Amino acid sequence: MPPTKKKQRPVKRAPASRARTAPALVDFALQGGGAHGAFTWGVLDRALEEPRLRIEGISGTSAGAMNAAVLADGYTEGGADGARAALERFWRQVSDAARFSPFQRGPLDILTGNWTLDNSPIYVAMDLASRLFSPYDLGMAALNPLADILVANIDFERLRASPINVYVTATNVRTGRGRVFRNAELSPEALLASACLPTMFQAIEIDGDPYWDGGFSGNPTIMPLVRECSASDTVLVQINPVERPGTPRSARDILNRLNEISFNSPLLKELKLIALLRQAADPGDREGRNWARMRIHRISSDVMTALGASSKLNAEWAFLCMLRDEGRRCADEFIAAHGPDIGKRSTYDIDELLEGQ
Repeated sequence: MPPTKKKQRPVKRAPASRARTAPALVDFALQGGGAHGAFTWGVLDRALEEPRLRIEGISGTSAGAMNAAVLADGYTEGGADGARAALERFWRQVSDAARFSPFQRGPLDILTGNWTLDNSPIYVAMDLASRLFSPYDLGMAALNPLADILVANIDFERLRASPINVYVTATNVRTGRGRVFRNAELSPEALLASACLPTMFQAIEIDGDPYWDGGFSGNPTIMPLVRECSASDTVLVQINPVERPGTPRSARDILNRLNEISFNSPLLKELKLIALLRQAADPGDREGRNWARMRIHRISSDVMTALGASSKLNAEWAFLCMLRDEGRRCADEFIAAHGPDIGKRSTYDIDELLEGQ
């Protein structure tokens, strides 16, 4: 009698939805905006939790540059959890230092839950003084409280060896052109230069040249992400409103809107250029492929539009946490709605910027 064949057990296969896939490479482009950069902190905090994403490069200006450098250094030391802890530690120290700042909300604003400093006597006095006197007249050479915080929170030697590419933009005062500092060039001076508002601080000198805030020349600069990183998806975290309803009529509102337009203008021009290059790119050329495959995404919030410009100097911990939570909420919504689009298509239509040109 021939031996009976043993029945083979079927091989169990994991459902397709549970199959492991490599995380998608993404770059981040981070705008500057003082304390409003805590919104970006929240976006990055949520992105670092997401197993489907891996950050390859970050371009940042001003507060965006601070977030980029702190994240990359923390990531180098302790991975995603180390980056999240480093960001929270940095913003906590910013808030702690601001407890002794003269820029504080007035009693009425505190009572009504208004985050603005518009009614703060010290802020109003400093705002007026900045139109009559320069930082050189007032001797404000070394009063930037961020200097000590940066040194205490970032190991710049370690940052230079980070697996995350960091690009920090500052504006050369002599030439008016933006300079992009990469990992190997990063220093406390480079970050302070990127955040140097000329009406508040004296220019930061680097290699014999004076530098001002990078927002005047690139807020942020996106070109290095396209040309030097492998990721085809760039997530723009926008904290400066592009559009505002109505016409500003008060002197303060007019000046604030002028500043918003000025700081958004380099970004919008760069996005238009990217849109043009994508349309004209030759996919058969290596450089052309970089532009043709470029995908842009954006995370922003109406909450940022509702905040006054003076609140960029408000570093109360409760305010920073509110912005962080709003950033996490917006990032969570973006991942839920557009996570599947990463690696496939843009979710921010920059081609519409070319309309009417």
